[in-house]
Amino acid sequence: MSTFKAPKGTYDLLPPESATYLAVREAIAAPLRRSGYGYVETPGFENVELFARGVGESTDIVTKEMYTLTTKGGSELALRPEGTASVLRAALEANLHKAGNLPVKLWYSGSYYRYERPQKGRYRHFSQVGAEAIGAEDPSLDAELIILAHDAYRSLGLRNFRLLLNSLGDRTCRPVYRAALQEFLRGLDLDDDTRARIEINPLRVLDDKRDSVQRQLKDAPMMRDHLCEECKAFHEEVRTLLTAAGVAFEDDPRLVRGLDYYTRTTFEFVHDGLGSQSAVGGGGRYDGLSEMIGGPPLPSVGWALGVDRTVLALEAEGVRLELPPTTEVFAVPLGDEARHRLFALVTALRREGVAADLSYGSKGMKNAMKSANRSGARFALLLGDRDLAEGVAQLKDLESGEQKSVALDRVVAEVTATVR
Repeated sequence: MSTFKAPKGTYDLLPPESATYLAVREAIAAPLRRSGYGYVETPGFENVELFARGVGESTDIVTKEMYTLTTKGGSELALRPEGTASVLRAALEANLHKAGNLPVKLWYSGSYYRYERPQKGRYRHFSQVGAEAIGAEDPSLDAELIILAHDAYRSLGLRNFRLLLNSLGDRTCRPVYRAALQEFLRGLDLDDDTRARIEINPLRVLDDKRDSVQRQLKDAPMMRDHLCEECKAFHEEVRTLLTAAGVAFEDDPRLVRGLDYYTRTTFEFVHDGLGSQSAVGGGGRYDGLSEMIGGPPLPSVGWALGVDRTVLALEAEGVRLELPPTTEVFAVPLGDEARHRLFALVTALRREGVAADLSYGSKGMKNAMKSANRSGARFALLLGDRDLAEGVAQLKDLESGEQKSVALDRVVAEVTATVR
């Protein structure tokens, strides 16, 4: 055992469990690639100010949860706590918005970091797949992204998730609601930190999960009662498009999520089988974020889906994914000459797209066959001195136990045809 362990609140992904995580990432990414989203990858750390401006100085993410560091040159950096600000920064830096083909549609996958109290379903290091549509104010994009996320979950076999939907208004109608909400909140019995939050961003108080706060919010004014006509029409179009696509949703007038940059459409996917940490993904529209980080006006929308949370949701529903085999053929050599011949055959099989592995070291037949069974392979390819003398190898079906001889010069063709 190593002297060192993974840092508190983090985890290692190892076979065979890691195969499930890879399958979840692929299932989420596949519909994005079919819908014109190109892959983007950003650094694991960014300038602290990017997240302070974009995510919001009053959010728990910025005030309590960011991992920050100071470089030898004095720069203040932070491990990325979320993906949207980084992706938008990268798109602006590369001038993708000037190519004349808006929206810029991007997807990404990676690890993110927040200093939180570790518990099941909430880690300090977590994995997400995200998507952003940058540069267009169109309710069809909001609906498109929601549908793509919904269909990704369904393709994995998930059924017991719910979609919560809300509108947070825009710069026209939100100030009126903000003032009404502040007036209401100032009359509540709240601690000093929460009172300070009222003046910075009162919507953050609605996101407070403490029962002592939530009980007092029962009669709080709702954004839906203050939406301007344009925001009402925009939100209704999103709802209409989702309904037409057969995507069920629940209107949640209290849904604000944990980031300050959201405007208009806000949504969250939750799974009731996960207990208090029920969110598996979510997102929304962020029409003013580009300007917040020094860019031009670029209305945009996006989401991030948690890979870890999705895996937990699959476990809660008892869904087992059909995973491709890591090994289809396991080669067992008996003797040095047999090892050389099987090494060449395994290489040739791999080049034909067959997942093949070899018994390494000086294992005897018994131990080598144990390795073949542990590998999950369907077939074992055996070769010994007698087989070499006869110019054949033995192909054994590890499920049925049936075994047959195959000419050495026909092994690649026959094995490839058999496993396919």
